[in-house]
Amino acid sequence: MHEIDWVNFACQLLGGLGLFLFGMRMMSDGLQKSAGDSLRTILEKLTSNRVVGAFVGVVVTAMLQSSSATTVMVVGFVNAGLLNLTQALSVVLGANVGTTVTAQLIAFKITSVALPAIGVGVFLRFFSKVPRFQYWGEVLIGFGLLFLGLQIMTQSFVPVRQSDIFREAFIYFSMNPLAAVLAGAILTMIVQSSSATMGITIALASTGLIDFYAAAAFVLGENIGTTVTANIAAIGANKTAKRAALGHFLFNAIGVIYMLILLTFFTEFVDRLTPGDANFVNAEGFHPYVARHIANIHTLFNIINIIVFLPLIGFLALICERLIPGKDIPDANATLLDDNLIDTPDMAVRQARKEVQRMSGYALEMLIMARKAIFDRDLRLINRIYELEASVDRMEKEIGSYLVRLYQTPMTERNSLYINSMMHVIHDIEKIGDYSESIARYAEKMIQEKMDFSDTARDEMADIFDVAIRFCTHVFEGYNTGRFGIWVDTADENLIDQMKIQFKNNHMDRLSSGVCSVAMGILFVDILNKLEKVGDNAFNIAQILVQRELE
Repeated sequence: MHEIDWVNFACQLLGGLGLFLFGMRMMSDGLQKSAGDSLRTILEKLTSNRVVGAFVGVVVTAMLQSSSATTVMVVGFVNAGLLNLTQALSVVLGANVGTTVTAQLIAFKITSVALPAIGVGVFLRFFSKVPRFQYWGEVLIGFGLLFLGLQIMTQSFVPVRQSDIFREAFIYFSMNPLAAVLAGAILTMIVQSSSATMGITIALASTGLIDFYAAAAFVLGENIGTTVTANIAAIGANKTAKRAALGHFLFNAIGVIYMLILLTFFTEFVDRLTPGDANFVNAEGFHPYVARHIANIHTLFNIINIIVFLPLIGFLALICERLIPGKDIPDANATLLDDNLIDTPDMAVRQARKEVQRMSGYALEMLIMARKAIFDRDLRLINRIYELEASVDRMEKEIGSYLVRLYQTPMTERNSLYINSMMHVIHDIEKIGDYSESIARYAEKMIQEKMDFSDTARDEMADIFDVAIRFCTHVFEGYNTGRFGIWVDTADENLIDQMKIQFKNNHMDRLSSGVCSVAMGILFVDILNKLEKVGDNAFNIAQILVQRELE
């Protein structure tokens, strides 16, 4: 018997798998970037209608080329409160069908175009100046690497056919489909990609190491193994997100159980439905038709599953709630940023903007409370301002860190500009919070030392506070709604500057006439300075947004 070079086998298998996974990732990244805002728009159209949700899951997964990516993203949305459990489960069902597109693509076996695709892709990626062409270049490079990796994996198994140990092991899988299901599930858990294990399964079946029946059982196991990614992502998430991940597991596990019972009939049905004989062997010893049979097994299983479970989503959601009981207790100090969304820049940017919106709300609340603390002499408000200031500082650090990590991922130029502007915006918001805290400390000093402004000074202070609050409200509202334009009256910033100068002069007159004390005069000027800086930082945000509107 010919001796097998196991080192060469391992190198070819791991190298082919590496190319396959890298090609899959590059193709997915290119599709996401070329899609631009389409992915976000599709998810924004999601309604409580379970059929629409399932359709969205199919489309998004087909675009991402990964059901794991979609389900991890769904877990992130649920954790952030963007989706409820029923919506999430409908998307997950659709994702199971969407991921079968990859298997159908693999089954075409068009390895002859792999190298030309890489060549054209490299040309577009490195020589085109049009971003969309560059993205499609990445798609073509990934497409070519995927098939090149699959070809190398398939070739690596050819010498193994001569190994009695391997043949006996795979005959065991043919005789024991449950063992094949477990093997498929474990392999997918290890590789963390059902598409990759699907490629390995097709390579094994194409070389004759396993028959179609065993391959079908492997495919069923891969559908269970792929749910592990979402459940890992749900660790540390809220209870609803954990229920969504559990629902994904239950969908696939229950489906595998009833399909395993019917596996003989199911494989016969697919064999009759699919052109060519799955067991046909050509002159080179390969099974040329089995790849399409395996892809069809994968697709039909998930289509049947979606037909069975779509009407039962409400019932399954109830089961998940019973298995994971209790209510989520919201934590006002916890950010809603989810690292699982970083691989989907459109969604991550959207989530980051929501956190910036929340941060700006805190800063505006601090400014309003600082005004009230000055005039109402309320220590409870001052303590609340201190609490919010700590939250705003923490949010600046966490959002900034998240944006830095996000910036290092492939993304569209539009998202890159959004991230760049957000880095500046969160700094300006944090400074507004700092100035509000400083004013609160002045208010605390006034209360402790029983100090107060003269009536004229109080009126002036109220006027400049009102303009600063109005300006910040307009700027934050424009940023948060995305409808900011040059129509916003940035003249308030100039008005704040003018009021500061005028009120300082008035203050000097009051000092000279003995109406105001020196100690209160210092506090008065310090507060004027802080409010002027509030206006400056709000104006910085306004400039960023006006520039975006004009681009």
